Amino acid sequence: QVQLVESGGGLVQAGGSLRLSCVASGRAFSFFTMGWYRQAPGKQRELVASIGTAYNTNYADSVKGRFTISRDNAKSTVYLQMNSLKPEDTAVYYCAGGARANYWGQGTQVTVSA
Repeated sequence: QVQLVESGGGLVQAGGSLRLSCVASGRAFSFFTMGWYRQAPGKQRELVASIGTAYNTNYADSVKGRFTISRDNAKSTVYLQMNSLKPEDTAVYYCAGGARANYWGQGTQVTVSA
C-alpha cells in the first residue's frame, strides 16, 4: 500500500551537509514508524536513524550528533539532515516504512569526498 521515493543525495566534500527527503504515498503515513538505512559496497545494510509515530527518535552511534531525522505528516515526508559528513558516510541511503521495515524506497546515493 505504501510507496517511498527518496531524493537529495549527491556528492559533497567532507564536512559538508546534505538533506535527504522521502515522500510516502498513502494517507496512513502518520501511523508508520519511519527510518533511514544505508549500505556501502561490500557491507551490511545498517539502520542510521528512525522516528516513531510519537516523534521519538533513535540514531546509530556513528551518526549521533551529526544527523537529525524528522517527519512532516502533513506532507507525508521524512527527512534526514546530515551535517559534518565524513567519507565513511558514503553509501546508498534507503528510506524504510513500518516498524518491521516492510516498505522500501529505491535509494539515493550519498558520496562524501575526502
